Amino acid sequence: MAEVLSQGEIDALLSALSTGEMDANELKKEETQKKVKVYDFKRALRFSKDQIRSLTRIHENFARLLTTYFSAQLRTFVQISVASVDQLPYDEFIRSVPKMTILNVFEPYPLDGRFLIEVNPNIAYAMLDRLLGGKGTAVNKVDNLTEIETRIMTQLFQRTLESFQEAWSSVVDIDPHMDDLEVNPQFLQMVSPNETVVVISLSTAIGEASGMINICLPHVVLEDILPKLSVHYWMQTKKKTRLPEEVEALEKNVRNAPLVVKAELGKSEITIQEFLQLGIGDTIELNSLIDDPLTVKVENTPKFFGQPGKVKDQIAVQITDMIEEDDNNE
Repeated sequence: MAEVLSQGEIDALLSALSTGEMDANELKKEETQKKVKVYDFKRALRFSKDQIRSLTRIHENFARLLTTYFSAQLRTFVQISVASVDQLPYDEFIRSVPKMTILNVFEPYPLDGRFLIEVNPNIAYAMLDRLLGGKGTAVNKVDNLTEIETRIMTQLFQRTLESFQEAWSSVVDIDPHMDDLEVNPQFLQMVSPNETVVVISLSTAIGEASGMINICLPHVVLEDILPKLSVHYWMQTKKKTRLPEEVEALEKNVRNAPLVVKAELGKSEITIQEFLQLGIGDTIELNSLIDDPLTVKVENTPKFFGQPGKVKDQIAVQITDMIEEDDNNE
């Protein structure tokens, strides 16, 4: 990305050029020279920009689902949104989180490996306080988690995995299960220190408390599904092939669907006065001749021509022809 100069720097540059302190030709020579860009192999960029955009889109949906879930569970104002999406070494991520925090480790079956959701203590204890009937005050005492507090938090964050599963359903069907809840990141070693991970930071506000929820996704775990995170995958139209038993069941259900079939002898228009004066033995003249075929309708749509008759003393209609689509439109 090109460096953007401030107005002061621009004025100083123009002044130097006008006084002769700098030569414009020398500046052009510097631009033509090859520039060396420093590359840190410890911070290998293994995710493309396209894949980062897809991960951002997925977790924006996850943030919306979490907002709905936590609002219902905590019965207070909750606002969650994606703040940033970065890729960095796992060791750098672990060193960036607080020494004592809430670490939810879960397995995204059938993917091979583990994901991590780190919840800032301010947010975690505001949630706990609300669940226990408080106002949502954040108390930083992660080093003294009791068994009851651990159990409540585990159950709360276990259900967030349902939202995580739904957010990822457009890419891959996963069945995440909570593996562990830790408070000290130094005891947690999911992948090698130099392994590249994607960290999605969610800006979270719960009542008056605010903090970050960080989602750590190792590259080695996502490697098999990375092609599905590209735009080319989203633009593909995959036609699902149905199994023979599915087709048979579908045909059976269609054949058993009830339809209203009726045959029209004809139509007639009379006034309300004539209708009120109708009596036994009166005749209504229809708009069709006795030799004209009957119109057979299926769900009020003309489909066949027929002729009236009897079968074993029962009134019946014999289908004589089909109504073409063009005739139907007319």
